[in-house]
Amino acid sequence: VQLQASGGGLVQAGGSLRLSCTASGRAYSTFIMGWFRQAPGKEREFVAAISRSGDTAYYADSAKGRFTISRENAKNTVYLQMNSLKPEDTAVYYCAASSMYRSLSDNDLRYDYWGQGTQVTVSS
Repeated sequence: VQLQASGGGLVQAGGSLRLSCTASGRAYSTFIMGWFRQAPGKEREFVAAISRSGDTAYYADSAKGRFTISRENAKNTVYLQMNSLKPEDTAVYYCAASSMYRSLSDNDLRYDYWGQGTQVTVSS
């Protein structure tokens, strides 16, 4: 499975971006999908995850109310809509796929496939 993330860029505080992550390979609809981010000098952190069917989502506290994760299994794609962006959201955002677990998780060890990352920069 290969994951290709896109949609990052430079945006002013208060603005919006939508990230996309398209998967190639087998059985995308059987994967739990997640988004993580890593800011310079910081550890990678969980942002959001979505169930296989797309009917359940799980968010980090920092993302609740501002970010929305969704997926289109017919397009092998997961999205992260980010609104009301803040400078502290600046990071490289990674999509990830979990093939072996059934429950949503914020633990990056449960994700076995990773995209290459897309840079999001929020200016103040």
